[in-house]
Amino acid sequence: MTTRADPRLDLSCETSGLQPRPPGTFEVLAQDSGSPARAGRLWTAHGPIDTPCFMPVGTYGAVKGLDADDLREVGAQIILGNSYHLGHRPGSARVAALGGLHRMMAWDRPILTDSGGFQVFSLRGLQKIDDAGVSYQTHFDGSRHRMTPESVLATQAALGSDICMILDHCPPADAAPALIRAAVDRSTRWAEEAARRRGEILQPGQLCFGIVQGGTDVALRREHLKALADLPFEGLALGGLSVGEPIPEMHATMAAIGPEMPANRPRYVMGIGTPHDLLAAVSSGIDMFDCVMPTRHARNGQLFTFSGRLNIRQSRFRDDDAPIDAACRCRCCARYSRAYLRHLHEQNEPLYGRLATIHNLYFYQQWVGALRRALRSGRFEALRSEFSSIISTVYAETGAADGNVDEGAGAVHSAPEPA
Repeated sequence: MTTRADPRLDLSCETSGLQPRPPGTFEVLAQDSGSPARAGRLWTAHGPIDTPCFMPVGTYGAVKGLDADDLREVGAQIILGNSYHLGHRPGSARVAALGGLHRMMAWDRPILTDSGGFQVFSLRGLQKIDDAGVSYQTHFDGSRHRMTPESVLATQAALGSDICMILDHCPPADAAPALIRAAVDRSTRWAEEAARRRGEILQPGQLCFGIVQGGTDVALRREHLKALADLPFEGLALGGLSVGEPIPEMHATMAAIGPEMPANRPRYVMGIGTPHDLLAAVSSGIDMFDCVMPTRHARNGQLFTFSGRLNIRQSRFRDDDAPIDAACRCRCCARYSRAYLRHLHEQNEPLYGRLATIHNLYFYQQWVGALRRALRSGRFEALRSEFSSIISTVYAETGAADGNVDEGAGAVHSAPEPA
C-alpha cells in the first residue's frame, strides 16, 4: 500500500505567497487537452479559492460538529451557509451587529451563501409564488415572510458572505414541462432584477452568482444560459440538479451545459454529490460544487474510502482494531479504530459524529485535491483512467441522487498520490 505525503501539503490550498487580486478575479491555470476539465483560481475578499473545489455545507454557519480549526485541517477552502436558515435564526441583522458571519464563526476564509429559495420552494402548501417573489410561512414557527430578488441579496449583504447566490425558482425533478418553462422565465426576470439592484444592495467586494435552471431539458438549459450569460455576475451556477432526477440524466446535463458556460467565470453545480458525481462534474468543466453527503452520511454511519462506503453500524466492526482506512492521514484514522467508532455510534456519543465528519470531509478534499493537482500537472486523463473504474464502481448510483452504496468488496485501493 502506498504512503501518502504529509497531509498538510496534500490538502494545502496551494496559494501561499500569492499577490492578492481584486475580488471576482478568475484565472484559468490549466486546461485539460482531452476534456473540458480545468483548474483555476477565484479571488474573494477573504482570499483565493483553488478550483476544482468542494465546499462543505454549514447550514446554520457551522459544519455540524466541527470548528474552524477542524475545517482548515481537513483542507476546506470555502464553506457554504444557508441564508434562509441564518436569516431567521439568529437573524441577519443580529449576525451583522455581531460583526458578520466570518467573525461569529472565527472563519477567515471565504463563505458562499445560497439565496434560501430552494428551501422556500420546498415548503409545499406554505408558499405562494408570483412573478415578483414568493410569500411563505416558515417551518420554524409559521410566521409569514416575503422573499424577493432584492431581499435575498439584502440578507446576504448583512451576513457578509463572499459569494451571494441570486433568487431562482427551482421546480421539483418531476415537474411538468410547462412548470419548468415557467420557472425558467421567472428565474430570468429575477436574475435581471438582481443584476440591476446588486450594486446598491451588496457590500463592496461581495460577489454575485447567477443560476441557470431548466431541469434536464438541455435545449431549455441552453436558452436560459444564453439569457444569463451577459448579465453582470461574477460566476454562474447550474441549479435544479440532484433533486431526484436519474443520475445519468444529471451527468448528461452537466456534460452538455458545463463546457458552454462562460470560460472566463467560475462554473458551479449546486448540491452534488457522490465522488462519482464530482468526477463527472470536473470532467464537464465545472469548478465548484457542494453537498451535505459527506457530513450527513458520516453521522448516519457511512464512511468514505477509496474502496467504497463503509457502514460502521455493521456488527463485523465490533472487534475491528483497524482504522477506517489504513492509508488515510486524517486525525480520525491516525488515532482511532473501527471498533471504537462503532462503539461511539452505538452509544449516540457526539464524539462519533465529529470524528466521522472529519474523516469524510478529508476524503472529499483529498479526492478533489488530487483532481486539481492532476489538472495542473497535465495528468488528469491518467488519474481519471486509473481511478474512474474504482470511483464509478463503488460510488456510481443509478437511481435518484443520494442513494446508498455499501463498502466495496475486493481489493483495497490506495488514494491518488500527489502529482
